[in-house]
Amino acid sequence: MAKKNLPIKYTSRDFATIRQDLVDYAKRYYPDSYQDYSEAGFGSLMVDTVAYVGDILSFYLDYQANESLLSSAVEYDNVIRLAAQLGYKFQPNPTSYGLVSLYILVPANAASNAPDTAYMPILRKGSSFAAQNGGVFTLTEDVNFANSNNEIVVGRVNPTTGTPTYYAVKTLGQVMSGEMVQTSFIIGAHKRFMSLDIPGSNTAEIVSVFDTEGHEYFEVDYLSQDVIYREIPNRTTDIDSVRSILKPVAVPRRFISKNATSGMTIQFGYGSENERKNDSVVDPATVVLQQHARNYVTDETFDPSNLNQTDKFGIVPSNTTLFVTSRQNNAANTNVAAGNLTTIANPIIVFNDIASLGSTKMNQVISSLEVSNDRVIAGDISYPTSAEIKTRALDFFATQNRIVTKNDYISYVYAMPEKFGGIKRAAVIKDTDSFKRNLNLYVLSEARDGTLVATNSVIKQNLKTWLNKNRMIHDTVDILDGSIINIGVDFEIVIDKSANKFDILDTATNKLASLFKILPDIGEAFTISSVYSTLNNIAGVVDTVDVAVVNKTGGLYSNINYDVPGNLSADGRFVELPEDLIWEIKFPLSDIRGTIR
Repeated sequence: MAKKNLPIKYTSRDFATIRQDLVDYAKRYYPDSYQDYSEAGFGSLMVDTVAYVGDILSFYLDYQANESLLSSAVEYDNVIRLAAQLGYKFQPNPTSYGLVSLYILVPANAASNAPDTAYMPILRKGSSFAAQNGGVFTLTEDVNFANSNNEIVVGRVNPTTGTPTYYAVKTLGQVMSGEMVQTSFIIGAHKRFMSLDIPGSNTAEIVSVFDTEGHEYFEVDYLSQDVIYREIPNRTTDIDSVRSILKPVAVPRRFISKNATSGMTIQFGYGSENERKNDSVVDPATVVLQQHARNYVTDETFDPSNLNQTDKFGIVPSNTTLFVTSRQNNAANTNVAAGNLTTIANPIIVFNDIASLGSTKMNQVISSLEVSNDRVIAGDISYPTSAEIKTRALDFFATQNRIVTKNDYISYVYAMPEKFGGIKRAAVIKDTDSFKRNLNLYVLSEARDGTLVATNSVIKQNLKTWLNKNRMIHDTVDILDGSIINIGVDFEIVIDKSANKFDILDTATNKLASLFKILPDIGEAFTISSVYSTLNNIAGVVDTVDVAVVNKTGGLYSNINYDVPGNLSADGRFVELPEDLIWEIKFPLSDIRGTIR
């Protein structure tokens, strides 16, 4: 009588179940060939080896399945790649923006004893300064010391007559972190979808790409986008009200940039120079709408950024040398405390009429240049967590390139390109006191030590420009500073008699510090129950008796007093916060204190 086949259990996936299935299979089909199933037997070794291989294969199968979905992915780089499929652009090297005060000494006019305006120079865009931490910052716009709005005071006087000999001139300039670095690539034969890795891990943005023939390659959001808008200086009579003109330009030579924790990569399309047909803007009716033997138009989406008659995604450079200029942060931490940006690295100073000026006085003016930052230069220095990336990617995908809902606004704030500065936390609240559709946007940035600080005016201006292009036309948005309340946590625990109380307290403090390392959202309540659960899960802790939340003010803390007991929930599980406030444990190792009963 033939033996009935034993069905295979496909649900057996771990070592123990696979091993038991193998033993059962051998006992059923090979009862006479092998009967020694003891742990010391050779058969047991073979069964264990096969079960081990099966367990490893099951693990990697589950791992690959999980890492293929954004919701279940764990590896940070995989989360970044999956988020990119939803349109989210990872920004590992945000730029810090800020204002600096610039000072020079200008000689007095011998005839009038007033400042000699001929010696008031222009500090050109691209001048660089260095902070005490080694970070380099670049001036983003020309600064004219002859501007009538500048502050002027007497700098030096003649000790005998008391008449002024030099005047001190103060003006303000906008700076951003990073310095320009040029890299050359020798390009060979035509290669489809060629990609180039930019050296260095701190590349903030690609400034320009040229080849030896003088052709410029433009960065676009996606390779099918073949039209960009360039800023052209306005030469007409209304230059005072309109400084620049926006002009559409067809860009057959283009590339996209991709960010990762390891660095930046730029990628081109797959067209060649021989396939280029036309680099001017063509008739959209014959390109985008694709009318064939019809005198009507179907309801298709018209993309104004896709006007070139090509499906090659741009021309790939070939048989040339490519010169890529990028802006790179020479320090991982680009934030600077107030008063720490004090070194002149590379000033670019020009005078209006050098021929009529004395070289000695000009050199004295140049050598007198000083710089300082009166306020913190801050942005966002830490990477978003995997959970934050997942949330932002889904929110960004839902925006569909428009800002309508509250989540759309927050998503677009976090999606602002890193070269315009970084926002660490944002919240949108409808202004109930306004008769219009007014929204209050509260933002905060990150200081050099990773704590929260107010966002400076330069980043706010960039954020305003960034939101204006996609917001609803009838929305009015006020960009405001979020309020920070600093808190501390005091806890009391009971430990096992055999445990070392000093080790337990140290472990408990570090566990809570790790718990609060991820900053909350603005308006998010402080959950006391999470403190209880974290402490009770520590080996050696028998019970958590009490947890108290205290408000920290004065000195290095914020000046906001908050009634913690008055805002405790009825069940004592969390501390409620208004929508415009955010809690922060600024110094975890000292603000988290524990005792043992």
